[in-house]
Amino acid sequence: MASDLAAKAKEAFIDDHFELAVDFYSQAIAIDPKNPELFSDRAQANIKLKNFTEAVSDANKAIDVDPSNPKAYLRKGMACFSLEEYQTAKTAFEAGSILAPEDARFTDWIKKCDKFIAEENGELPTQSSQEAEQVRNVSNEVITTPAKPKYRHEFYQKPEEVVVTIFAKGIPANNVFVNYGEQILSVTIDVPGEDAYVFQPRLFGKIVPAKCKFEVLSTKVEIRLAKAESIHWTSLEFGQNSLVVQRSNVSAGNQRPTYPSSKPTRDWDKLEAQVKKEEKDEKLDGDAALNKFFRDIYKDADEDTRRAMRKSFVESNGTVLSTNWKEVGSKMVEGTPPDGMEMKKWEY
Repeated sequence: MASDLAAKAKEAFIDDHFELAVDFYSQAIAIDPKNPELFSDRAQANIKLKNFTEAVSDANKAIDVDPSNPKAYLRKGMACFSLEEYQTAKTAFEAGSILAPEDARFTDWIKKCDKFIAEENGELPTQSSQEAEQVRNVSNEVITTPAKPKYRHEFYQKPEEVVVTIFAKGIPANNVFVNYGEQILSVTIDVPGEDAYVFQPRLFGKIVPAKCKFEVLSTKVEIRLAKAESIHWTSLEFGQNSLVVQRSNVSAGNQRPTYPSSKPTRDWDKLEAQVKKEEKDEKLDGDAALNKFFRDIYKDADEDTRRAMRKSFVESNGTVLSTNWKEVGSKMVEGTPPDGMEMKKWEY
């Protein structure tokens, strides 16, 4: 029974046998994989073992099963804090504090996160490494040796993104779980009857989680990480080299070539700016003014507004132009002819 294994895990945890606790929790999860408490409690044991990335994965699974579990957010926040993912940790603590406002632990952790975030932004004097370690030290000194990876992985990069490839063949998409933090990647491949594969590196640089995505292919899992800054990553994982920031080289195609000439040099940037200003200030009448007005709206609009404009204009045969995607996104936009005119379908 999963409950019996969970009881044994708790006893082992109380006796400081954290590895044994993780083992019992893992057996219980195999029997009852939809129990968020098991994942949350295993996360706590992993924190004690300093397996912080594994703890983040367990907390994320607990949240996926039950988003209203404040304990899971507490475990995630503590693990992310120990990984120096202070912004991600703060977000988790804030979510937990909403669910359990009476729990003062969330408030205390949020204050700690704010302090370290401020230091990273240069707003406060940096603590000594000894003081910082005392705050981050939420576990004992027991460290486990990581097992040999089940799947091989590699990465390459572009100025704006890093592409990570995990060579896992024939894995169903619903057995692959990928989560992102501001500087952490969490990948779990959990195939029934096999040991779960967990890959959770602290990344070389920060990413934008909302812009990251992944795809499960027949021979591999491909993950695209959107860089927060256009810097060159000398490795995938964080290390001493991460302290050296190297800006990505700007493409030569963006720079105007220069050639020797006896003619007076011209400031082309200035001329370009002047032409744009003249275009902006140009006074138009009638349809030209209306078209320019719509172009300006489209140019400065967000993606949903642009989608709404395109969809409404095409489906209404040019008689409706809406900027409200919520209004037009889920239905067909009917044409609205001008007064005194009638809509007719073209006969081919």
